[in-house]
Amino acid sequence: MSVDSGWGEPSSRRLLARRCREITEARWFAVAVMSLILVNAVLLGLETYSGFAAEWRQALRLAEHLCLTGFAVEILLRFGAHADRPRDFFRDPWNLFDLAVVACAFLPVVSENTTLLRLLRLARVLRTARFLPQLRVLMVAVARSLPGTLSFLLVGALLLYVYAMVGWLFFHESDPAHFGSLGRALLTLLLLMTLDGLGDAVHAGLAYSRWTLLYYGAYVLMASFVLVNVLIGVVINSLEEAKELEQQEAREERERGGQAGRELPELRQRIVAARQALDDLEQSLPGPQAQLADGGRR
Repeated sequence: MSVDSGWGEPSSRRLLARRCREITEARWFAVAVMSLILVNAVLLGLETYSGFAAEWRQALRLAEHLCLTGFAVEILLRFGAHADRPRDFFRDPWNLFDLAVVACAFLPVVSENTTLLRLLRLARVLRTARFLPQLRVLMVAVARSLPGTLSFLLVGALLLYVYAMVGWLFFHESDPAHFGSLGRALLTLLLLMTLDGLGDAVHAGLAYSRWTLLYYGAYVLMASFVLVNVLIGVVINSLEEAKELEQQEAREERERGGQAGRELPELRQRIVAARQALDDLEQSLPGPQAQLADGGRR
């Protein structure tokens, strides 16, 4: 009686996952994929030169197919590394992003549309964040700062509107070039937020009244200093959260790896114990000759 029949499929999946994980976690694999991404970016840039693209059209197309094949092999290896736990592959946002970027290139609608295909090839450049931890943390921080950024934009829009209306009420006759309408006032204040053209606006306002210094001073203080510092604070807070999230994921990954390493010896001990119990049971059973002799006596 064999015990391996019940464990054959899980064992093969664990073996496949272990071998694929050895490849995907190797340093040469990350360097190879990173080089492939950079080659894809260089090819995409070379295609912008019409003369070069026309002369080397076949070579560029062959290189693109080779890059796409390399990306497909990478995704298969990464999926194979999760053969023992396929759900974990789809829980990683980077895996989903890589899978979407590579899989869409094989769709007939995308492959026939040159613009969409180039956009997808451009999206592959963003995959460099997977191999650069600091860039990955920064992108996660930007994504997490979006809710706070939207609130900042709302407050900034209200501030712009209020100051634009006040500027139009006081300066639309004396300075129509900057405050002749609400649209002009909004454009002027948007540029003043970056301190661009502040000197010209202040000189034009002084020709009308010295009280314009109070108006421009209050606006520059609120828009260029207070609001910008608030935005910087939101981004820095999100960056800290992204770093903590990255460290937490790394700790969980190490804990899962340690737990799997502890479970494997225990599983082997159970298999050995089960085999030993089966051997003892087989030895305790009467043999065929003993069963025939017992039947003759009866």
